[in-house]
Amino acid sequence: MAEFIYLASQSPRRRQLLEQIGVRLELLLPGDADAAEALESERAGEAPAAYVRRVTRLKLDAAVQALHVRRLPPAPLLCADTTVALGRRILAKPRDADHAARMLRQLSGGTHRVLSAVALRWGDWRGEALSTSRVRFAVLSDTDIADYIASGEWDGKAGAYAIQGRAARFIEHISGSYSGIMGLPLFETAALLRQAGWR
Repeated sequence: MAEFIYLASQSPRRRQLLEQIGVRLELLLPGDADAAEALESERAGEAPAAYVRRVTRLKLDAAVQALHVRRLPPAPLLCADTTVALGRRILAKPRDADHAARMLRQLSGGTHRVLSAVALRWGDWRGEALSTSRVRFAVLSDTDIADYIASGEWDGKAGAYAIQGRAARFIEHISGSYSGIMGLPLFETAALLRQAGWR
C-alpha cells in the first residue's frame, strides 16, 4: 500500500483537512487551470446533487489521465467538489464581486444546502460519497455584504462564502458536516480510504 495519497485539488482547505486526520498527501494539480474550471460548467435543469457528483467524477477522470501522462508512482487518488444549492438552484463560484453580492443577498435570512462529493480511485477500485449539510444565514445588512465583498474572501468560493472565514459571523445554525461545508467531508473521506484498504 502506498504511504501517501494524491489530492487532485487546488484548494488549500482540502489539503489542511486531510492533514488534520493524519493523511500524507501529494498534490496533483491540473496542467491547465482553465480546462479544470471548464469541468465545473452546469447543465440546464441539472439537480445540485447530480451536478456535484458529475463534476467530481470528471475531475477524477482528468486526474487519472494526468497521473498516467506524468508517469507518477501509483497511489490512491482523491478528488472532491462542493457546491451551494438554494432549492434546485446551484450557486457555484461567483463571476465577480457584483455576482457574489447577489448570491449573499439570496442566502440572507434563509437556509441553504452545501453539497460536497468525494471520489477515490486506487488501482481498479473506485468509490464515491456525497455529504449534504444545511446552513442557516442571519439576515444580512447591506453593510454586512459590502464589508464581506471588500474582504475578497468570496472569490473562488461556492455560494460566495467560506464558513471557516469571516462569513462565520453570518451563520446562525448548521446541520451536517462542518468539514463538508469547508470542502471535504472527513467522515465520508475516511470511510472511502478504509474501503480502499488505506490504514
